[in-house]
Amino acid sequence: MQWIRGGSGMGYLKQCRKRRDMFNDEQLKVIFGNIEDIYRFQMGFVRDLEKQYNNDDPHLSEIGPCFLEHQDGFWIYSEYCNNHLDACMELSKLMKDSRYQHFFEACRLLQQMIDIAIDGFLLTPVQKICKYPLQLAELLKYTAQDHSDYRYVAAALAVMRNVTQQINERKRRLENIDKIAQWQASVLDWEGEDILDRSSELIYTGEMAWIYQPYGRNQQRVFFLFDHQMVLCKKDLIRRDILYYKGRIDMDKYEVVDIEDGRDDDFNVSMKNAFKLHNKETEEIHLFFAKKLEEKIRWLRAFREERKMVQEDEKIGFEISENQKRQAAMTVRKVSKQKGVNSARSVPPSYPPPQDPLNQGQYLVPDGIAQSQVFEFTEPKRSQSPFWQNISRLTPFKK
Repeated sequence: MQWIRGGSGMGYLKQCRKRRDMFNDEQLKVIFGNIEDIYRFQMGFVRDLEKQYNNDDPHLSEIGPCFLEHQDGFWIYSEYCNNHLDACMELSKLMKDSRYQHFFEACRLLQQMIDIAIDGFLLTPVQKICKYPLQLAELLKYTAQDHSDYRYVAAALAVMRNVTQQINERKRRLENIDKIAQWQASVLDWEGEDILDRSSELIYTGEMAWIYQPYGRNQQRVFFLFDHQMVLCKKDLIRRDILYYKGRIDMDKYEVVDIEDGRDDDFNVSMKNAFKLHNKETEEIHLFFAKKLEEKIRWLRAFREERKMVQEDEKIGFEISENQKRQAAMTVRKVSKQKGVNSARSVPPSYPPPQDPLNQGQYLVPDGIAQSQVFEFTEPKRSQSPFWQNISRLTPFKK
């Protein structure tokens, strides 16, 4: 916990706040994120951890329960890690001015900190949350199974692996928002708010027959399920790789209803491989027909995954920052300009179909990571199913 005791990033923040001529509140928020919240949490965690340590007989110490008692608090690292890329970009811009180079070096000397640049210190919280699973795994390895702390350490290891896995998953989502913005730019006749205003993940996509009450006319549409919303598109009659925007469904207002094959009283139609989306406020109903039972099952699983993702995001406060949205928009314009077209041809982020949670593994940052590097966890590579390899067939573009 040397970075906690030494102050590190906190020492820089204190000095930056004194120089209002060099930093505004928005810049400080981008560079340091919620580092003060992490500092307060870690100070309390360290105090409790020290109480659990038996100085006279270290082998009798019981630290597992301490991790379990504080497990909800570790989620504040998610916000910090999600913000870390923005912090690096902001620092990179400031460091082009020699004034900021000299200022940050003066801060380091004033705090008598080791010879590491500020971006190295700001990486430390990321490294710390990544190392907990490794440290607990090592502790469990050398703890006898009949030790009173064994089952608590095992439970703490599972908890910290889950925290780290979720942080890693959100990092991956932020890296894919450029692709989502590019995909939206390629859909013709787009209306309303941007996808990124509410969503950050393409969960599932496919083509189905659709009937919307009260109109009752069967239509073929391509559906893109994101967190919080599902976008409806229509294929061009001649150019089948071109899509037109035809609306969206607010998933926060709807519930999914699985229905058996047979006759439907609401729509007076014969149903097979069907399900409904029912608006809990207005009683509106959307009826969907999948081509095969397997496809219907995948959609139902995708809707469950969407709700689970929304709940987890709310729990840890995950969201896309305005700066990240601006960066995604700039990337779209840059790609469009390079290609010399009105909007870029793009492929929606290629995620596998919804499935059971991945086996939890170890996620870490090596000790020797370069100071300027953005954090990176290691995880098994996701396999791409034929479905996602063929998604480009549904990718629209403008000439």
